[in-house]
Amino acid sequence: FPPPRGGGAGFSFLIIQGMPYGNCLLVSDGPINNSTGIPFFYVTPKDNTVADLLKNPVASLTLPEADGNFCRKNVIDPEDPRCTRLTLTGQMVTVPLEEMEFAKQAMFSRHPVIRKWPRNYEWFFMKMNIEHIWLQSWNGEVSTITVEEYLKAIPSKA
Repeated sequence: FPPPRGGGAGFSFLIIQGMPYGNCLLVSDGPINNSTGIPFFYVTPKDNTVADLLKNPVASLTLPEADGNFCRKNVIDPEDPRCTRLTLTGQMVTVPLEEMEFAKQAMFSRHPVIRKWPRNYEWFFMKMNIEHIWLQSWNGEVSTITVEEYLKAIPSKA
């Protein structure tokens, strides 16, 4: 099962100061046809998620199996628990200047709506420096994947 690659979107529920919480952000691992496996984000410090990450950069990102055989063949929603999930954990960092153009292409090519977002929100790019990877099957079985193995994988064609 190749790692899921691409982009995603969503919304947040409740934020409690000092407590971990989940939030959905637009994500991209590279421009279309150039997936790297490294998640990039276009964020604002006005978002509580980002303000929290700037204080404590440890994060996890779970991606549903969008292109796997089971869910596609059976026309099952990729967020259904029977579909495989990939969880990346690591440190969220500001994208360094030498990677800025790639981050911009990665996010804007997959999420063109970003270009229309209000300019006064102090947007900037972050990425996850991946430290651990887990692949979980629908029955709860978890496999550890090394970062090296993950980054060598070739994305499947949708």
